[in-house]
Amino acid sequence: MEKLIEDIKTKIFQIENQFAKCSELELKYKSSVTNWSKKEVLGHLVDSAQNNIRRIVVGQYIENENIIYEQNIWVKAANYQAYNSVDLIDLFVLLNKHFCILLENLPKENYTTLTNWGKATTELVSLEYMANDYLRHMEHHYNQMFKETYKETFDKAK
Repeated sequence: MEKLIEDIKTKIFQIENQFAKCSELELKYKSSVTNWSKKEVLGHLVDSAQNNIRRIVVGQYIENENIIYEQNIWVKAANYQAYNSVDLIDLFVLLNKHFCILLENLPKENYTTLTNWGKATTELVSLEYMANDYLRHMEHHYNQMFKETYKETFDKAK
């Protein structure tokens, strides 16, 4: 778990630094009406952090708890496109640091506790698996926000 926590902290730092390098125009750019902007992707990671924080905490006293969320509804409800960018990155950083603290305090005997994280009531995973997948999820969206093809599309649209 220690390596996972360090890897998450590294990813938080990378996302924070890359996000800070972007102009407001680039942060709000959407390649289509159905695609999320960088601000909306980061907002989705904020929502994901909130839900995974809840899974780690609740999973320590209620096994098989059904904690799911509709990502598109959450992103729309928060209107991340209009969110202050500095506040948004601060929120992302603080929630993810809190997630790391919860992982640091997670008793080893709870690593295997099962939680439901999908729409189907049978989709159970261990808290340890969920925490590892959370890093994979962050990496996926980091690549989505900062890969070169996104930059090329944005540059063409300017």
